[in-house]
Amino acid sequence: MNNRQANEATPIDRFVRPFQEFAKLETSGGMLLIGCTVIALVWANSPWASSYFHLWHTDLMFGFAGKNLSEPLHFWINDGLMALFFLVVGLEIKRETLVGELASFRKAALPIAAAIGGMLVPAAIYWFFNRGGPGASGWGIPMATDIAFALGVLALLGDRIPVSLRIFLAALAIADDIGAVLVIAFFYTEQISWIHLAVAGFFFAALIAMNRAGARHPLIYAVLGVALWLAFLGSGIHATVAGVLLAITIPARQRIDSRAFLARSEKILAEFRRADEAGESIEDGATKSAAVHMLAEECESVESPMLRFEHALAPWIKHLIMPVFALANAGVALGGDAASALASPISLGIVCGLALGKPIGIASFSWLSVRTGLAFLPNGVGWRQILGAGALAGIGFTISLFVTNLAFGPTPTLETAKVGILAASVVAGAAGTFILSKTNTGRDVARAKGVSRQKGDRS
Repeated sequence: MNNRQANEATPIDRFVRPFQEFAKLETSGGMLLIGCTVIALVWANSPWASSYFHLWHTDLMFGFAGKNLSEPLHFWINDGLMALFFLVVGLEIKRETLVGELASFRKAALPIAAAIGGMLVPAAIYWFFNRGGPGASGWGIPMATDIAFALGVLALLGDRIPVSLRIFLAALAIADDIGAVLVIAFFYTEQISWIHLAVAGFFFAALIAMNRAGARHPLIYAVLGVALWLAFLGSGIHATVAGVLLAITIPARQRIDSRAFLARSEKILAEFRRADEAGESIEDGATKSAAVHMLAEECESVESPMLRFEHALAPWIKHLIMPVFALANAGVALGGDAASALASPISLGIVCGLALGKPIGIASFSWLSVRTGLAFLPNGVGWRQILGAGALAGIGFTISLFVTNLAFGPTPTLETAKVGILAASVVAGAAGTFILSKTNTGRDVARAKGVSRQKGDRS
């Protein structure tokens, strides 16, 4: 992009570009998720299936200061790596509530209302199928949304999907994540160890104190964060909650010495300009490359710790941790019992909750919020697109698998639930794609605006 093009960038372009970059990152992560899910299913149903299940039960030991912690590989993925996933979730929630789509009531009302509907209706449907039964504790499974898969499907639909719908779905998923964290923390806990919880409270207070004292070095928060995770590990509350609490304490404010930053940046740019004017030799090219890297480091150094953590961890989460989680958890031995598993109340509750409850809950609660004047539809988005986005939100996959492990543990019920999650994710993805591909954007938006006008005329 040349200087003239950069100067012509509109405020809308500058606002939308971060969401476009975010969606691209989620899309690539979604492709890896799909690939690892397919590998897990094929491997778990191949002649080498025993090696798949044996791998995740291989013990790994980590030790520090004479203390050793030996757990299966599956534990380190679900309780360790997923704590980093929830750290990024917490950072995204914090960013959105400070400066993003959840920063004001009017902007947040629609995605929050949609998320509430997208959690309550699926949970109610699941409860209807499983009330009083052995699967009753799994009511939290169909409440989840896998944003990587959902945005990945949206990307496949190309330019026919407005950016405002992607922003709505991302904000909805983040609001949904808040609900998921609360459900995990308060409803999927073991017996509480108050001593460990008190130790966790001490480290959380220490993190807050570091924030208030102006500490900004990432290593301080990393070390105290690990200590917080270890304390939660023995508390009975799932250790991944430590990731969200750590995110709360990481500073969000920038500290910039503007004059010093501008002086250093201008010096680097001057070096780049001299090398550019000197010619196209290898030495000049190396000088320009070094200047670009130095300028990138200068820009990174003035970012807030919150953004530095998020930018550093996000690629690892999307491209490594979530795919590895899918590889370790999506392998289900289908065999001849798959049909009976799919017909069980647990699977039926999950499939109906995710594939039907999600779009019904999201669309109905969104409609009520707009109808009552609490919220407004994004520009270029109509009701069919809201319904289509709601269907895509029924791809619960990653978080649904995570909650399933908490709800059922290593029991036959776990495998039954996984069959339901996989089936529901396929149905929800296909339904969302079909609805959005058949949407007439102009006509649908006109109808949606008509609903808002009718409400305004009556008020």
